[in-house]
Amino acid sequence: MAYITLNKTKLEHNFNQLQELFDSEGITWAVVGKLLCGNALFLEQVLELKPRQICDSRVSNLRKIKEIDPHIETIYIKPAPNGSIDEIVEYADISFNTELETIKLLSKEAVKQDKLHKIVIMVELGELREGVLREDLISFYEKVFSLPHIEIIGLGTNLTCMYGILPNNDKLIQLSLYKELLELKFNKKLPFISGGASVTLPLITAHQLPKAINHFRIGETLFMGTNAYDGSQYEAYEQHIFELHAEIIELHEKPMMPDGETGINMTGEKIEFDPAWEDVTKFRAIIDLGLLDIDTDHFFPVNAKHQLVGSSSDMMVIDLDSNPENLKVGDTLSFHMDYMGILRLMNSDYVEKKVIA
Repeated sequence: MAYITLNKTKLEHNFNQLQELFDSEGITWAVVGKLLCGNALFLEQVLELKPRQICDSRVSNLRKIKEIDPHIETIYIKPAPNGSIDEIVEYADISFNTELETIKLLSKEAVKQDKLHKIVIMVELGELREGVLREDLISFYEKVFSLPHIEIIGLGTNLTCMYGILPNNDKLIQLSLYKELLELKFNKKLPFISGGASVTLPLITAHQLPKAINHFRIGETLFMGTNAYDGSQYEAYEQHIFELHAEIIELHEKPMMPDGETGINMTGEKIEFDPAWEDVTKFRAIIDLGLLDIDTDHFFPVNAKHQLVGSSSDMMVIDLDSNPENLKVGDTLSFHMDYMGILRLMNSDYVEKKVIA
């Protein structure tokens, strides 16, 4: 079997570190929970920390969050598909929006459900993912302003996720200026400027964050303890909150070099073998994990001397060298993962999820 663990103590430490930082700056923040893929066990650990808000990009996950804690404020953080409008109004207190016709549908559904639906208008600042073009923002806002049961509570932007465009003081000042312009023109306050994410945290410590940026959405630094700006690890935060464990289902000393004519493997590749493997035998462990569960580029043995030497849909082969630990069938090997590795595993029904203290 294979299972992924969440370390509750490490998670709480990172949450408290972030809370202290944001409190000192007068910033509201939301947990981005999409890494958890709606897993109720792990969501419960996050919600026990009492975040003010939690974000997700899947309405089914927001439904599970509301089932656990009906009072938590939820945010749907991508443009809403038309087929999910009713559920978004029901399970998301706030949604991020860029399309006028979609907001009209949200308004119509909010009237039907007799709810006030809050929205944040996303502004395009160079990442070229979601966002209203800056030159269209005033006319867009004007068309949304009077829609029934819709309240515009702020502006937001997304950077880094697709093309890696980094946030900086100049871009976020632009967002701040649009807030001021809209407030003056329409005589209505916009309480939130959601311009921050894990990648924006270094601007706080460098004192380069415009004061108007008062809302952050944080996932990576909370769950990974890493600096999304450059990939480094924060000393004050815990890393490896998640760990993967896979059972050894076969262990034999075998030649490293395959024997026979080689063709295309199951992933469509023709493998080239290291000549140094010729006439070499090592202990090779097969683990109960495969490409169905995780991409080989996104997980790494805790023991740096262990090396992945092959994989298929539901098994992977690990080189244990001379097996100095005297591992045997039934033992487990442990692995660290990057963000995408965790995301893939969390979406696998074949990998059990466990919480450890």
